[in-house]
Amino acid sequence: MPDLADRVAIVTGGSRGIGRAIVHRLREEGARVASFDVIPPDPGEPFDAPDLHVDCDVTDGAAVAAATVRVAEQLGAPATILVNNAGVNAYADAATMGDEEWDAFFALDLKACWLTARAALPQMRAAGRGAIVNVSSIHATLTQRGRFPYAAAKAGIVGLTRSLALDEGPNGIRANAVCPGLIDTQLAREGFARDGGHVTVEQLASDQPVGRVGRPLDVAHTVAFLASDEKAGFVNGASIAVDGGVGARLS
Repeated sequence: MPDLADRVAIVTGGSRGIGRAIVHRLREEGARVASFDVIPPDPGEPFDAPDLHVDCDVTDGAAVAAATVRVAEQLGAPATILVNNAGVNAYADAATMGDEEWDAFFALDLKACWLTARAALPQMRAAGRGAIVNVSSIHATLTQRGRFPYAAAKAGIVGLTRSLALDEGPNGIRANAVCPGLIDTQLAREGFARDGGHVTVEQLASDQPVGRVGRPLDVAHTVAFLASDEKAGFVNGASIAVDGGVGARLS
């Protein structure tokens, strides 16, 4: 029987890219999966669509709470797996970034992880089990010039994950983070295009220690592992790099 055959999962930002690959892998493992995303599922994606798509702004606490109740009603059980994947890139000058821009970015890339956990935790506690997987980035610990405030938000996700792991472990709930490196997604390619197209995903492949850039499924496989109580039942509070070895290099 698949590892997650009796589980319901929520994946934020599950309509495309890494999120859509995570939806696919969790469904392969037998979970019923709901995606919270303001973008409809992309029919052009090579991966499965979710069992339930909820048009939900994950920066809105009331909307997240209502969506979490809807998942339990429509998928037949409360969610005991939560994957916080929704996020955007934001690169700004610390001296000129505006208050509203800062607030909007952190609302999605950090605060939303708390809002979804706040909505899901009572149901997980009642069930006596749960797995929260937060998608952070290698920029949480290893960053580059010009990456403000992206690195700050991703570091915040790692700190939030550790706190949840310690506080919720006695309730049977594990929390871990995945920290991807360069992953070939539409969002990444759009970012390179905005920078003038001087560097492409293909050009960066040779600079990766494994000789290629990451694929969405590389991240999704790790998320599926962490979601499994059987395979990762003693993994809690960890931050796992999925970066092809970039974090091991002194450069």
